[in-house]
Amino acid sequence: MPIDILMPALSPTMEEGKLAKWLKKEGDAIKSGDIIAEIETDKATMEVEAVDEGVLAKILVADGTENVAVNTPIGVIAAEGEDVSAAASGGGKAAAPEKPAEPKAEEKAPPKTEDAPAASKPDSVPAQAKAYDSSSEFPAGAEIVSTTVREALRDAMAEEMRRDKDVFVMGEEVAEYQGAYKVTQGLLQEFGAKRVIDTPITEHGFAGIGVGAALSGLKPIVEFMTFNFAMQAIDHIINSAAKTLYMSGGQMGAPIVFRGPNGAAARVGAQHSHDYAAWYSNVPGLKVVMPYSASDAKGLLKSAIRDPNPVIFLENEILYGKSFDVPKGDDFLIPIGKAKVVRPGTDVTIVSFGIGMTYALGAAETLAKEGIEAEVIDLRTIRPMDIETVIASVQKTNRCVAVEEGFPQSGVTAEIGMKIMEAAFDYLDAPVARVTGKDVPMPYAANLEKLALPNIGEVVAAAKAVCYR
Repeated sequence: MPIDILMPALSPTMEEGKLAKWLKKEGDAIKSGDIIAEIETDKATMEVEAVDEGVLAKILVADGTENVAVNTPIGVIAAEGEDVSAAASGGGKAAAPEKPAEPKAEEKAPPKTEDAPAASKPDSVPAQAKAYDSSSEFPAGAEIVSTTVREALRDAMAEEMRRDKDVFVMGEEVAEYQGAYKVTQGLLQEFGAKRVIDTPITEHGFAGIGVGAALSGLKPIVEFMTFNFAMQAIDHIINSAAKTLYMSGGQMGAPIVFRGPNGAAARVGAQHSHDYAAWYSNVPGLKVVMPYSASDAKGLLKSAIRDPNPVIFLENEILYGKSFDVPKGDDFLIPIGKAKVVRPGTDVTIVSFGIGMTYALGAAETLAKEGIEAEVIDLRTIRPMDIETVIASVQKTNRCVAVEEGFPQSGVTAEIGMKIMEAAFDYLDAPVARVTGKDVPMPYAANLEKLALPNIGEVVAAAKAVCYR
């Protein structure tokens, strides 16, 4: 059947415009992507791109016509194999809006409620939530090796670079210097300078190159010396990497990983200590991962590199030298978007992620000595957040403490608390408590920095408070 070409809108507020000129004439073959006409408003000129294929059977609106309403048929395309003359006579009829069916007598409309505010619909969580079972993540019979987080990250990148020639690493000092934190140690010697690339000190520049490479089909791993420096590259990360898949209608994706240390280290000042977990988790189109253990760092980084979407991979400088058990094997993967019950318990749920797990686990040990069994959950992924595993725990313990090093205002723990309220309010025996970094720029002085960060004592106190102890 004939295909109408409709007057497009240059913006959401545009109602009409001028059809400046046709670039195709009647009888011309049309292919998807061809520029067929130009339209104008008082603010802009836009080319009209064909989305269908066939023959331009009839021009309905002539060159130079002004005040053409948006969605008015301006031309007709005869599909392949269709009679052009028949299409020309049959197209161009704008569909009339359907008249809504009259309600039947027995189907009375509900009374209209005045001034009723629209409520946001909470995430769907079953009445009895089910926690993710991470017990099968370590392959049966695999050799277990004590590995630092630094080594686990390096192994993950090396294994994926061996597996896929499109994967490459770029960033400041990742090659010749073996990485500012030695995370990329040995990669240059194995893979060469074409796949392990030292960049100038310009995050805006090399992040943009990485996004362009990803949009072209490669799989870059972009290392920031600290995510504080990624502020210079945030336009590439948010407006290009995160949004292009949606804005291109699924035609262009960005399989890219942005990784590096995030949050406080030790006496590096406010401009090098910001925790960006909440910032990036606010953005649709990004996945945000923040592991604690070496096994999770390795398995999640491998999954991030294989993911067709942009992934923000937040590490922590303090954790790089910490050792954990990691299974050997090139196909060890941890699924993105699944939390882990690290320590089972019955009295209170403590939820955290990244370096916040040091406070959560330390507090659980202290509480156990006082007869309070805390269940500790490591979110591992901030976006998408595995809230069902958290809810399953809260349905059992009826209490929750959420822990992060980031600021309290609009933080990840605020999101956790809201999701619990939406999905498990009736299970709570006490309000959700939060333990966060203090609401101040990070001090440089060691004694003040210590006061600005959360600590085990604060988590213990919050857990006791929700347990009324």
